[in-house]
Amino acid sequence: MTISQVVRDGGTIAYEVQGEGPLVVLAHAMGEWRAAFRHLTPRLVAAGYRVAAVDVRGHGDSSPHWPSYAPAEVGADLLAVVRDLDGGPATLVGSSSSGAAVVFAAVEAPELVNGIVQIGPFVAKPNGFLVAVQDLVLRSPRLFGMFHRTRFADVRPADDAAYRKELVARLRGRMDAVRGVVKPVEPHWTDRSREVRRPVLVLMGAKDPDFKDPGAEARAARRQFPVAEARMIADAGHYPYADQPDATAADLVEFLAVTARA
Repeated sequence: MTISQVVRDGGTIAYEVQGEGPLVVLAHAMGEWRAAFRHLTPRLVAAGYRVAAVDVRGHGDSSPHWPSYAPAEVGADLLAVVRDLDGGPATLVGSSSSGAAVVFAAVEAPELVNGIVQIGPFVAKPNGFLVAVQDLVLRSPRLFGMFHRTRFADVRPADDAAYRKELVARLRGRMDAVRGVVKPVEPHWTDRSREVRRPVLVLMGAKDPDFKDPGAEARAARRQFPVAEARMIADAGHYPYADQPDATAADLVEFLAVTARA
């Protein structure tokens, strides 16, 4: 596997490609990096897809400091990756904070996007408790690592401790990016979602601790789009691609049968 770089105004975006077939681009949640999808990617590759796992700006092997981390900019980064891989079209999958980015990408360049997937998206602003926790943990890689551990439900992957150790190490000197990707900006993704003219899938862990009622949040996200479906992943937390990769892959492959192979 080779790490590729695409040049953007302000830095470079790193991504890693595996497999052959229709293109799927994966964008991780705040504070993570492309290895967040280490259990999901092989399942999608086995199903016949070419998978590009992206390091969101400021994370992983992408450039560390950017003038803006707005979701529209992250979405433009994803489109740059698609163009770098011969122009797609691609299905874009965004987790948590990146769920906003895929909306902006689909609106900006619908010819490059055949569908989008939001995993654990935030429709409304986070509740007061979560905001207070974020204000604390987003100042320290170590505290963020402790917070990340609490976002699972009943199970965590066997390699979770090793992954988190590297995650924390990679965040040193990069916490401005973690804060940046969740900083409230206008327009909100829900202001542009009605302009999406591609199929949309919302995936939500049924035990996602970021939401009082994950099912209600998933339905609220679904209602933001002209054409969308929401599915719950049983026994999953905020990162279903890590704690329930089989179920997550199954839902994605079913959706990809409609989008990527159309």
